[in-house]
Amino acid sequence: MRWKILATIAAAAVLTFTGCAKPLPPEKLHYAGEWRGEGMLLIISPEGTVQYERKNGNSSTTINAPISEFDGNDFLVGMAGVTTRFVVPVPPHETPTGWEMTVDGVELKRVDENVENAEGVESV
Repeated sequence: MRWKILATIAAAAVLTFTGCAKPLPPEKLHYAGEWRGEGMLLIISPEGTVQYERKNGNSSTTINAPISEFDGNDFLVGMAGVTTRFVVPVPPHETPTGWEMTVDGVELKRVDENVENAEGVESV
């Protein structure tokens, strides 16, 4: 019974976060897609939601929340005062081998430009 309650609360939180997402502004649509780098998976939907997984040794971090705002090239994810800043010193740009950007010190390559739904995406 306890697991059912926890699962219900988790599902409600996901729906709440997803329901608060705003679409990416037109000038930031190039951020959308599935991005991968050393120990990092970052999926940004055109609808403004983020799925993030990062593994560093035995620790891992997972975030599933809406983008609350862009600050220059950086973006903040979360809501109600609980946000995480993603530092983007090198914004998305096209190279001869595809799209790349740097987030929190990790060089990422876009592997899927048309991510509509982050569910079912394989982890890092």
